[in-house]
Amino acid sequence: MIWARGLAFNVAFFAWTAIAGTIGLPFLIAPRAATMQFGQFWARSILFLLRVIVGLDHEIRGLDRIPRGGCIIAMKHQSAWDTLILLIVLSDPAAVVKRELLLVPFYGWYAARAGSIAIDRKAGASALRRMTAAARPIAAKGRPIVIFPEGTRVAPGVRLPYQPGVAALYQALALPLVPAAVNSGYFWGRRSFVKRPGRIVLEFLDPIAPGWPRRRVMAELEQRIETAAAELLREAEALNEATSLITPRAPRSPSAQT
Repeated sequence: MIWARGLAFNVAFFAWTAIAGTIGLPFLIAPRAATMQFGQFWARSILFLLRVIVGLDHEIRGLDRIPRGGCIIAMKHQSAWDTLILLIVLSDPAAVVKRELLLVPFYGWYAARAGSIAIDRKAGASALRRMTAAARPIAAKGRPIVIFPEGTRVAPGVRLPYQPGVAALYQALALPLVPAAVNSGYFWGRRSFVKRPGRIVLEFLDPIAPGWPRRRVMAELEQRIETAAAELLREAEALNEATSLITPRAPRSPSAQT
């Protein structure tokens, strides 16, 4: 059943994305705000399909911890779901993305028009300079800037080194840094065909004020995110186990009872 639901969702996801992306092509030359609104419509429709077909819903915690005005949100990245939900809960985010993603049909085109910050990870220090330069006018407008500290999707329970881009933005922009943890990878894994039913939790944590030394802020950020992500993973596993225990078994047939 889970496999069949995964197949149905994947078909619906790619079909609807192709249809919506084609219909929405005029938004690529519309004002950026209109493009963002269209992106939010697409993201909501995908989350609706996910809930109806797979039975996978979500919960957002700690929205009141996001400061008003500009801030940097450093979020654990486990699933494609993460990029969908940010369009909705943050309203007008600017995400730091790999430059190659902007070449992906439909998604990349709209991400570029919506004002994403593209980074060439092979360019080293010059990439960081270009990233901070692109982020300054965005921060000045009070838009939240989202960056994934590990630079890529990471499976639940796995840790990769935190990349220097987070500290570069933090020190250059002098903005509050909001850690965010998620357990999305437990339900929608990287390159996973199957999606599990349940409830994904995204939790925004207490912000770190500007002005911390580089090493200290990176250590604090990693400790907060990884601790919260581990707790959310345990919560997902416990909920899944409890759900499986209370799911009634099919009655035995009369022939099997004799």
